Parts: sequence; structure tokens; C-alpha cells
Amino acid sequence: MVGSMTRRAAAVAAACTVLMSGAACGSGTEHPAEAIAPAPIARTGMPALRVDTIARGLNRIADVGFLPDGKVLVAEREGRLWVLSSTAPDAAIAPVTADLSDVWVRGDAGLMGLAVHRDFSTTRRFTTCQAHAESGRPTDVRLITWELSADARSAQRIVDPLVGGLPISSTGRNAGCRPVIATDGALLVGTGDSQRADVAQDLASLGGKVLRIDLGTGGPPLGNPFGSEPNPALRLVLTFGHSNVTGIAIDPVSGTAYSVDAATGREDELNKLVSGQNYGWDPSRGGQRTAGYDESTPPTDLTRYPTAIPATWSSGTPAPGVTGAAFVDGPQWGDLDGRIAISTGTGQKLLVLQLRADGTVGEVLTPPQLDTAFGRLTSVRSGPSGDLFVTTGNGTDDKVLRITPT
Repeated sequence: MVGSMTRRAAAVAAACTVLMSGAACGSGTEHPAEAIAPAPIARTGMPALRVDTIARGLNRIADVGFLPDGKVLVAEREGRLWVLSSTAPDAAIAPVTADLSDVWVRGDAGLMGLAVHRDFSTTRRFTTCQAHAESGRPTDVRLITWELSADARSAQRIVDPLVGGLPISSTGRNAGCRPVIATDGALLVGTGDSQRADVAQDLASLGGKVLRIDLGTGGPPLGNPFGSEPNPALRLVLTFGHSNVTGIAIDPVSGTAYSVDAATGREDELNKLVSGQNYGWDPSRGGQRTAGYDESTPPTDLTRYPTAIPATWSSGTPAPGVTGAAFVDGPQWGDLDGRIAISTGTGQKLLVLQLRADGTVGEVLTPPQLDTAFGRLTSVRSGPSGDLFVTTGNGTDDKVLRITPT
């Protein structure tokens, strides 16, 4: 059994944070030569877990954020915010009054995610990612910073937008967008390509990217790979060549970031983020397709882009529809400490992946307590005490679940 301190000691000895460097470790061009084969899904080795419902009766929950006083912010995709009194089972729930009248809801789009600022105890700020409409028509996806009232019953826009211009389509498909705050305080945001064939490889577009943003200015933090470029959009880009980034997980020990990408109907991916690198998604096939969107394209096209970063893990087919990711963290989890949990919508299950020291994925576990028992899982987050929190999005009686080892 590997405890948390053992994992932390090993990580410090081999520390290598990808967000501020051109490679995961070693030289700026080193990465595996070919994609990792899909890892088998096993049902052995999973410790007993307890699943508690801390909120119920909601509608298409998109995300949750944890406040320093123990309360929990909850975002519904339809454009509503709620606050839970605690993380205890059947916590009291109250609406948060906020002007979300411009949120456009269709397909994947709507109020898609939130991130509570690290200085919330003094600023009471959080940032949302949401699809924006004017006169009822979608214009873009925007990041907006809010201030929550002292009684947590209302929120006001403070920076609107912090960043705008993320692409949106009339169908709302491949809209991204799950913000997370990295260990260095930067805001990381995964975006979708809006099902436009040329977007993911277009460095002038904010779509099909992972962005790294200064929460105070909306500009590029120090260390962005294209931070000195004249194009303001390019200055925010950390990585490119993604299809639809639906979650980012930050290793709390090393600071390394991983994204989950709902690449196509064929297969989904887990990717280790390496600053400035291409992840090989190109449904335009190098510009050969000027019309349409070729979903038969390989999620990581190593033939067309031989220096692209291969996936750390590929789901194989059918794709489970990855919706979020978080690290399992804390000695209470035993052998699961340091693994990465991935929520799935179509698959209606939670996957727990073992990350080996060589960068590959070992066993993939599926907790039976979360295997189709709650329908579509829309996000997974790690709470302040290391508990996992999973949300559902079935359109009726949706829940916030707390997962703990027993």
C-alpha cells in the first residue's frame, strides 16, 4: 500500500512541472513515439466505497466549487447557481441570485463550469465559464468573474468578460469548458473546437485549446509558451490540437496537469499537458477538407503530426463520453492515492486510472457503486478533505454525490 507521504516524497525527488516548461521531463522534444493502447477496464482491486447524496432534486448539474467555510457552490447547465450548507448528506440548499439571463443553453453549451479563487476568503470571487447569447443567438463562450455576497445568497459580475471569444456553434456541441486553478495560481481552461474543422490547429483561435490565464488581468501569466506573440489570443494558449476538453485535473503533489478530451464518437483521451505542444486533432485533415467536419479523423493524428503528443490513455470504442477528471488524493485512499478519477456521461460510470512512473496507465478500475447506478455523471472534483464529489446530469432529480473510502 502506497501512502500519501510516500507518493509526495517520490514526487519531490522527481519533480517536473509541465505548465512552465517545454516538455514533461528532460529535453523539449522527448515524448513517446506512438499512442498508448487502450487500457483494459478491470473490476478487481477496488476498495469498498461509500456513496452519500449531499444534494438532490437539481437539474443537469455542471460543476461544483468548495468555499473556505465549508459551503459548496453548485452550477446547473441551464444557468442557475445554488449553495449547499455543507458537504454532509442532504445538506440544506438555497438559490444564489445572479444575472445569468444571457446564458445560452443547447447541446453541450450553457453554464459549464466554475472555479473558486484561492483568495476567496478575502475577495469572495469565483469565475464561471458560460455560453453567451445576444438577442437569443449564441455569440461566444466567456469566462466571467463574480463576487459572492457575505450571506452567499447573491452574486454580482465583477469582470465581464475576463476572457471572451471562445467559439460556439449553433448546435452547442464541443463547447468545452471546465476551469480549474493550477498550483501556481493560474487559471487553466479547456475549450472545444465547436465542431469547426480548422479551429483546433489554428493558433489564432481560442477553440480546441487549453488556455492559461492570469485571473487578475485576463491576460497571459509569465511563462506562457506564446506569451510574447502579438496576437492576444495566441498569448493565452498553453496547448492546442484538442477536440473538446471537458476537464482538467491538477496533481496536488507535482502540479502536473492532465486533460480529458471527448475527442470523437470513436474514443476519448487522457492527455498529460506539455506547454506549447500539439495534441494532433485535425478534422480538416491538414486543410484538405474545407467543408464539413471529419469525425473519423484519429484523435491524435501522428501520421500528419508526427511530433504531436500521444495520449496518455485512450478509451477505445465505444467512447464513454468523458466529462471531468480529478486526482484521488490522501492516505485514506490507500492504493488509490495518486490515481486519477474520470467521470463519464454516455458510459454512466467513474473510471479510476493508475498512472505509472513511466507515464503510462496501468489498471483501470470501475467502482461498482457508480457503474450506471446514477445515470450520466457530469463532473468529478476532489474536495478539501480529499473526498471525491461527483455530479449527475439526467435532467431530473440530479444529485451531488460524495465518495469516501470505508
